[in-house]
Amino acid sequence: MPYAELDEITLHYQDTGAGEPTLLLVHGWGGDLRVWEPLGFCDHRTVAVDLRGHGRSSVPRHGYRPADLAGDLAQLLSRLEAGPVVAIGHSMGAQVVTALAVEHPALLAALVVIDPAYGADGEEAEGFHDRLARLRAEGAGAALDPPVPLPPGVREQVLATPGPVLAACYAGLYTDPGAFGARPASERYLARRRCPVLCLRARAEPSVWEAALPAPPGSRVEAWAGSGHFLHLEHPARTIRLITNWLDRLPKGG
Repeated sequence: MPYAELDEITLHYQDTGAGEPTLLLVHGWGGDLRVWEPLGFCDHRTVAVDLRGHGRSSVPRHGYRPADLAGDLAQLLSRLEAGPVVAIGHSMGAQVVTALAVEHPALLAALVVIDPAYGADGEEAEGFHDRLARLRAEGAGAALDPPVPLPPGVREQVLATPGPVLAACYAGLYTDPGAFGARPASERYLARRRCPVLCLRARAEPSVWEAALPAPPGSRVEAWAGSGHFLHLEHPARTIRLITNWLDRLPKGG
């Protein structure tokens, strides 16, 4: 698999297939591009990437806010002459592709966010600082506590991610200045999106919250009750159908 030498880092990525629009696949917190292997988008050029600090990409000391990670992706897309793309992100990756849509709108045709790591309610937000302290003290072990069901291989990916990277990414998501993980900040930031958005969530309540937000024409929110956080890996064929059918219904150029 190739590597891209960017301004400050080296990104590991996979560029496969053909067909427009190009899909950009962005993994979640502690994952890497291998997490997308169960999903095959045969009719599209697909670019999957290891975010900085994850997988086989380089591990700089700084630059782990969603906007920083999105900046890396913007450089990669420019290098690959791949754009505008449909950016698909899971969890933390959904924050990253949302930042890509807001900060680099010309690069995106549409946005797909799968159980995004934004929109945390007040009760969840109360635990942000305590969990960050644990991550800084204990590293990857704290990322898996409390334990949740994980797809095959994901636990190993998380444990292979340096503890300082996990902590820095978590701070970027939820506690750093400008973080938009909590609902009030999420609402302000999401209002800046300009491309159509497909949001897929595992629980009904956050999907109701998101569906009530202003969104560009063509946007859609769906919840798959009874699914876990990695719902796209629980239901890969269903996920592919949802995304491809939604893209087929978008106006050309939308």
